[in-house]
Amino acid sequence: MKAADIKNIALICSLLIASAVMLTLIQPPFSWSALAWVALVPFILACSPKTKAGPLAVSAYLISLCYWLGNLYWICPVTWPGWIAFCVYTAVLFPVLTFVLRYCRIKKLPLFLVVPILFVGAERLQGFFLGGFFWRFLAHSQYANIRLIQISDIFGTAGLSFLIAMVNGLVAELMIAARTGLGKPGKGIAKTAVSRIVNWKDLLGIGNFLKTALVCGLLMTVVIYGRWRINQMDKFIEAGPLVGLLQSNVPQSVKESSEASEVIFDQLLQSSNESAKAGAKLFDKTLKDHAKEDTTFMLVGAYGGTARIQQDFTIHLTSRYNSAFLYLPDGTVSKKQYNKIHLVPFGEVVPFRKSFPSLYKLLMNFTPYDYDYSLDAGTEYTVFEMPKGTGQLEQTYRFSVMICYEDAIPAIARRFTLDEHGKKRLDWLVNISNDGWFVRFKDGEVFASTELAQHAAICVFRAVENRLAVLRSVNTGISCLIDSTGRIKNGFWAGSLPHEAMERTACAGWLMDIVPIDTRTTFFSKHGGWLDFCCAVCLFLLIITAIVDARARSKNDKGEK
Repeated sequence: MKAADIKNIALICSLLIASAVMLTLIQPPFSWSALAWVALVPFILACSPKTKAGPLAVSAYLISLCYWLGNLYWICPVTWPGWIAFCVYTAVLFPVLTFVLRYCRIKKLPLFLVVPILFVGAERLQGFFLGGFFWRFLAHSQYANIRLIQISDIFGTAGLSFLIAMVNGLVAELMIAARTGLGKPGKGIAKTAVSRIVNWKDLLGIGNFLKTALVCGLLMTVVIYGRWRINQMDKFIEAGPLVGLLQSNVPQSVKESSEASEVIFDQLLQSSNESAKAGAKLFDKTLKDHAKEDTTFMLVGAYGGTARIQQDFTIHLTSRYNSAFLYLPDGTVSKKQYNKIHLVPFGEVVPFRKSFPSLYKLLMNFTPYDYDYSLDAGTEYTVFEMPKGTGQLEQTYRFSVMICYEDAIPAIARRFTLDEHGKKRLDWLVNISNDGWFVRFKDGEVFASTELAQHAAICVFRAVENRLAVLRSVNTGISCLIDSTGRIKNGFWAGSLPHEAMERTACAGWLMDIVPIDTRTTFFSKHGGWLDFCCAVCLFLLIITAIVDARARSKNDKGEK
């Protein structure tokens, strides 16, 4: 290999690594959110028309693989074969994007439009064959920027990801126009990247001016829209009931041990007692025997199932669910229960158990268990009801439950929110989750992973998309109240958890607060993720077009020879 080629590959890798590092730092718990607006620029510059497609794709895949292995490290203790297999699969998106982006640059398509379409489309296709992996999106980096995230009630997370990618595309386009980008006929990338002189005529041309004005105008519009939606709160939000959220701090390795059962029980009972004394009307994740207050409802996450008595009088479970149950103030359980609809592949269900047994046995090697633990998926979007008070049985609060990673899936929350007539039927959403899977336990101390903060940040967008407060009650954290503007509330009406919500990791306690009820119905709730779907379709079409064009050029080159 020539020295120039080695230098070019080194420069390509440097640019891709720079993007991978910035994409890591923009997400919680680092939260260097400002970097998100330029994080893709090195990636775009690496996809120069003068760069050879083969080395670019290989470099992109290897760096992408390291990116996902590093950022999803918290899956490794649960199932290291599954962690590796999933990262190997997900890493394919980077080289696909380099291939299509390089093609778009060859065709001189406007990057400020191409880049958002490609990257939002890739986000939608992330983990596609496993039901989707809605994690580490560009938009998630801005979860604390309350004004910007308000557009999610129209476009979902795709709207903000699109805007961030558009700014990245514009910056890259201006850099290329200023001749600080990559490539020049007859010269190596490494040489020209440093030596070229800024062409101010190209940079300040009318085309670039209009692009910049358009993007800046969109940014201003998003900020203005965000302020307007936030200022509406007083008109559309009313105070709901006092709700208590319990947070245990038990790693999954300890939780599975029968020796820890009594300790876990005592911790929950103590938190439950303290919250009850403070006047909570609803508890999350607590105990039936303690549900005998006059006005107290209790929400419990547990295994559910359908039992059948065999001829020999033994009991057989014909179905097994990950469920949520609501206990009424008299201690009885509500006739309604929610059975988790979206099961985590390899965590709650192993595919092909009946249709392809040999493949099923192979896949069992990628699971955290050595036995068949597969659960059944629920089908009903259950709405729980709580009477507002004695003598007012016709007036009720209504809420639904998202279990575990269901709060990361936009379609789940959206389908809960509206009834069959398109009217809002909920007052709030609840997320109960056991994130104790993703912490480290050593010498009796629990150490948090980055998964905890990222999970909470993602949940923010479900609140904004549907204008519903979200109550999170999560083992090992982060338990919190997220209002309908997406603000993760610090502090509480009463409680023992840390004041700062994002610091409630690897600790036990409780909090109680008043639930804000938002009466607004959103465009996103009614129409769903149409933007990311359209971007995914465009990405797919561009992939096909680029492949066809590459084959045609290859045939022409052979014909000329």
